[in-house]
Amino acid sequence: MRRTKPSPPEPAMRTVLSIAVAALVACAIVPYYTNQILTSEASTAAEAHRSVPARPEVRSQLKPDVSASRSVIIAPGNGGHFRVAGRIDGRRVNFMVDTGASVIALTARDAATLGIHPVERDYAAMVRTANGAMRVAPVELGMVEIDDLEVHNVAAVVLPPGVLNENLLGLSFLSRLRRFEYADGKLVLEQ
Repeated sequence: MRRTKPSPPEPAMRTVLSIAVAALVACAIVPYYTNQILTSEASTAAEAHRSVPARPEVRSQLKPDVSASRSVIIAPGNGGHFRVAGRIDGRRVNFMVDTGASVIALTARDAATLGIHPVERDYAAMVRTANGAMRVAPVELGMVEIDDLEVHNVAAVVLPPGVLNENLLGLSFLSRLRRFEYADGKLVLEQ
């Protein structure tokens, strides 16, 4: 009886597995970072309220100014996926928008170009994927930009080398926008 080697997964299957990995990673890490962000924002707001006397112009700045909103419209690319060029801490990074991923997921290669070099002990969060259990390295990104949209202190994870083919722009960025929606065949991001 002759044995044959199993063929490597098709590129589409790798993409599906990558998305599944990112979603599972996010489920493990988002609650931790969300709690930190909410605690930090609450204490900052409380401190600002104590130290700045209320003036009418300050109150008006707290109301959303619809005329000042910024938006990005992304057309689908090959395979119907939404890909976008962005910046992390001022450095160019390409993303596939993934509304099913709870956090930004970075390839090990792109994380290294950003100066993020997790060592083995940094892969502290365990996630389960279709390929089994995997450890990922949680990180916080100082600033993530998509065109004029800008979000600070964004939760992300770095996946081990070879697991992810492209970076995923997940909900740790998207949920901090005013809105994101699929409309007329395009993805609309608004801040």
